[in-house]
Amino acid sequence: MPSHAHDQAQGPAHDRAHDQPDPLERERAHLAGSRAALRAMRRDAEALNIADVTANWVNAEVLQGEVDARIKALADLAHTPLFFGRLDYLHAPGVDAAEGAEGENFYIGRRHVHDADGDPMVIDWRAPVSQPFYRASKKDPMDLGLRRRFGYTAGQLTAYEDEHLTDPAEAEQHSKLLQSEIERPRVGPMRDIVATIQPEQDEIVRAGIGGTVCVQGAPGTGKTAVGLHRVAYLLYAHRERLARSGTLVIGPNRSFLHYIEQVLPALGELEVKQATVDDLVAHVEVRGADDAAAATVKGDARLAEVLRRAVRSHVRMPSEACVVVRGSRRWRVPAYEIEEIVEELLRRDIRYGAAREALPQRIAHAVLVRMEQAGEAPDDRVQDAVARNAAVKAVVKEVWPPVDPAKLVLRLLGDAEFLAEQAAGVLTPEEQKTILWAKPARSVKSAKWSAADAVLIDEAADLVSRTHSLGHVVLDEAQDLSPMQYRAVGRRCTTGSATILGDIAQGTTPWSTDTWEEALVHLGKPGAQIEELTLGFRVPREVIAYASRLLPAIAPDLTEATSIRESAGDFAIRPVAAAELDDAVIAACHEALAKEGSIGLIAAEARLPALRAALEAAGLAVLAPGEETSADARLTLVPATLAKGLEYDYVVLDEPAAIVGGEPDERTGLRRLYVCLTRPVSGLTVVHAAGLPERLLGAAVG
Repeated sequence: MPSHAHDQAQGPAHDRAHDQPDPLERERAHLAGSRAALRAMRRDAEALNIADVTANWVNAEVLQGEVDARIKALADLAHTPLFFGRLDYLHAPGVDAAEGAEGENFYIGRRHVHDADGDPMVIDWRAPVSQPFYRASKKDPMDLGLRRRFGYTAGQLTAYEDEHLTDPAEAEQHSKLLQSEIERPRVGPMRDIVATIQPEQDEIVRAGIGGTVCVQGAPGTGKTAVGLHRVAYLLYAHRERLARSGTLVIGPNRSFLHYIEQVLPALGELEVKQATVDDLVAHVEVRGADDAAAATVKGDARLAEVLRRAVRSHVRMPSEACVVVRGSRRWRVPAYEIEEIVEELLRRDIRYGAAREALPQRIAHAVLVRMEQAGEAPDDRVQDAVARNAAVKAVVKEVWPPVDPAKLVLRLLGDAEFLAEQAAGVLTPEEQKTILWAKPARSVKSAKWSAADAVLIDEAADLVSRTHSLGHVVLDEAQDLSPMQYRAVGRRCTTGSATILGDIAQGTTPWSTDTWEEALVHLGKPGAQIEELTLGFRVPREVIAYASRLLPAIAPDLTEATSIRESAGDFAIRPVAAAELDDAVIAACHEALAKEGSIGLIAAEARLPALRAALEAAGLAVLAPGEETSADARLTLVPATLAKGLEYDYVVLDEPAAIVGGEPDERTGLRRLYVCLTRPVSGLTVVHAAGLPERLLGAAVG
């Protein structure tokens, strides 16, 4: 790793690539020149006149939208470093070293910047020439003579650090600038990790668009950031393709999406949509909730077969012939022939709606055959006219009636006899009883639909009409999805690829997945590549080791995560008397607020009212999860159920026993606790009055 660090306090040091008296000033001058070039690029975009290059107002609107997006993407974010590294190649990239071509220097940043002559001043981090910044090592220098990292304070370049990859005399060390960037206090939303991507992360980020990648990532390994940077990379490498088909990031809840929403715009990508699974299946208003048993059965993959049967149950064989009158002639298609057509469409197993649209054309074709046999010469217009004939429409209505997905699920959950018929041999009588509504709803609008019901409606909707597929989908915190939810996501990328992110150990739903292989089957991506990230960059070493005591009970097959963090972090376990619990939690919050960065107070749902009252009495204002922290508002009260995916510089964890006890079973409770324990970046204080879970007991922590 880098061997030299330079900052203003240390004074200038010899720069091997450029013989300058003050390398830091030279780099600052390049930064100033790059910012000026970026402003010029934006002015050029703003000055574009599209009036003479568009044929009509539609083209003008589309082109103006593209110009506006480019102007927005060219914004210079004052507190975001324009470049964070420099590569000095020994030879020109792409040129054989034997040819003796002199090497080139490239500044690596979040986006491409060029000067007035079109020469690059900053290279996009996604470009092939940038890859050695993340992958080069002493063992494989990738033709680099020097890799330089830059340190910034409030957007100002204040330090640099060099690594001479081909110098055998230079020992390999950890980068202090890299470490400080990883540990930098986290006030505000999640930020990109483009300056700190590690080799194993970069391999996932740059994986090709052709296949789906599943990332099993322990807490603090950067799996969410890797997924987002992968989207940015794919948009760079396959922009035209993904511009047509679209990209989507799916997160577990709105708080999480709000937390990550600034990462892609900071990388210049403004068009990626974000949603929760509930957003994807919002066919009805969700006003009800299932108990765990009902939700588990409704989320079972077997419900797909029940729904398929229920949809197809609407098909009825014809009872009489179809007689089409055209002019003075009558054309008769017998019932048995229509039945053959219907059976053939059923065997093809195409979507219900597509088959319904094909049926009148097939009947019309049978009529045209008779016309031709009688000596007529009908064309396609005649076939279309016959397909629209009232007699044909009547047969289609009788044989293949329209199906409304929501009404179908309404009947399935409210009619015990209908459910029993469709679920015979698939669900047991007890399981059927579990998902039946105690009181059937009268209509789709009056029904108190649950989140699991909405997923069933989405499945039924896809059985009727194909769901639109996107080019690439990122699914984060995937371990908590039910098989039916996986199917809902999979429908959105049937013709595209996906990046699946999660941690089996953090599965906190009764139906959470046990293996990624099983999840990928439900997603429709069996055999996809599975990668495991176990090297942590966020959670302090002592904290992840403490939380990992729970792994044998919650995910015995997973590899325990390790941390590269050199700093021990602040870590304390404080047992107190029950009457002193609230005061001790407030005291821990005051201690955390005395330090720099964001603070998360994480507690079980049952403890929130008491803690809110204690915080108010202490005069401490708190934010809700998802609300942006600032210098004046840094303390967030986080329900344990919403902590997943979030991170804070300091975490005060209230009463672990209450977090475990708030879940329907011990394993889920311990998994929830594992999530909460692994949210801090710099420090963790656990305050408890009740006994700690047995798995956590061990050597005392100060």
